[in-house]
Amino acid sequence: MKQMEQRLERPVRTYRFSDGKELTIGQRTLVMGILNVTPDSFSDGGRFDTVERARAHVREMVAGGADLIDIGAESTRPGSAALTPEAEQARLLPFLEAIAPECPVPISVDTYHAETARRALAAGAHILNDIWGLQYEEEPGEMARVAAASGAPVIVMHNQHGKAYAGDVIASMQDFFRRSLALAREAGVRRAQVILDPGIGFGKDTAANLLVTRRLAELCAVDGVRYPLLYASSRKRFIGDTLGLPVDERMEATGASCVLAIAAGADMVRVHDVQPIARMCRMADFILGREACDA
Repeated sequence: MKQMEQRLERPVRTYRFSDGKELTIGQRTLVMGILNVTPDSFSDGGRFDTVERARAHVREMVAGGADLIDIGAESTRPGSAALTPEAEQARLLPFLEAIAPECPVPISVDTYHAETARRALAAGAHILNDIWGLQYEEEPGEMARVAAASGAPVIVMHNQHGKAYAGDVIASMQDFFRRSLALAREAGVRRAQVILDPGIGFGKDTAANLLVTRRLAELCAVDGVRYPLLYASSRKRFIGDTLGLPVDERMEATGASCVLAIAAGADMVRVHDVQPIARMCRMADFILGREACDA
């Protein structure tokens, strides 16, 4: 039993990047601020579609407590139009090239296209965030090879086509992560590079999103190996469906789900409303003993 407890201890990892930035995951909850540079995001599409607006928003999020910034150029909301890799890069790279040199925290790039990931890393991104968990069917194995060649941390998100599950949702998600981890190993990705994401809002209906959040602790480890876990519920539809709230009134419910996720073992949360939710996360860390209170 003690061996199992030691094996499943929260991993503490420090990622050091070539530009001198660092990120330590596992000591306290990290807050990932969302920067959408797309005109059709479900939540804030078009609000940050100029470099100056994006810069200002990054400064605001960092001041509010963001430990890293996640930048994406393609909306992944249900029914949104997919971009070609070339179109995605044409939209993403000018923002990334302008923001990366002055951003004081690491940047992750939200893409499932391997060539976009390569070019984003060359333009100053530090972390890969793949909504298809290294399993994008049109580029089999390519994202894993980018992660292996670069050594960049990679967020492996659960996803699927459709929202039906033949059996237990958590068991199905564990199988998905096993396939992702196998692809990572085959490509030469080190275990320490991998961060898991249960993919709230992707390939799941409202009931499944609630169930996954309730049982999140079961997804912190795969086959007895503990991985850092990112939880991303910010403003998502399951909140609106549950409480009857429009997108711009979902901050408190997002915070509630984040705090419960932290209690279940999440190491990082991805949010739009950085300052208030960063405060919620910090208080949760104090209560859980992840930060020491001087008072």
